[in-house]
Amino acid sequence: MGGAAYFWVGYVVFALAYSGLHAPWLPAKMAADVVGWSINYLIQRYWAFDSVSLRRHNGRVLGRYGLVTAANLVLDYLIIAGLKHAGVSPYVGFFISSGFFTFWNYAWYRFWVFMGQPTTKGEKA
Repeated sequence: MGGAAYFWVGYVVFALAYSGLHAPWLPAKMAADVVGWSINYLIQRYWAFDSVSLRRHNGRVLGRYGLVTAANLVLDYLIIAGLKHAGVSPYVGFFISSGFFTFWNYAWYRFWVFMGQPTTKGEKA
């Protein structure tokens, strides 16, 4: 759900900036990412991977999310820039990149970013 929200909200922001305001693709993509990744974090943290044990570790979770997101941004821009250089529209590049990140992000979020801490005896997760 978070990935879909990131994609569609980001896609709309990109379209408004790139086609509507005629911004270059990179600043338009950066604006889309700021909005999209913020919404994605909120959905992933407080709905998809919500856990009592994570509530005490918001700083750690946000730091890990930030690291994964930074790596994702570099990879995403390389994918879309490479496709654009090959003559593929950035709009199509969004879909291609999204296919890769659907699986990539789930693995990182599930097994590292939002992984709950082990609970101590008598504590509910």
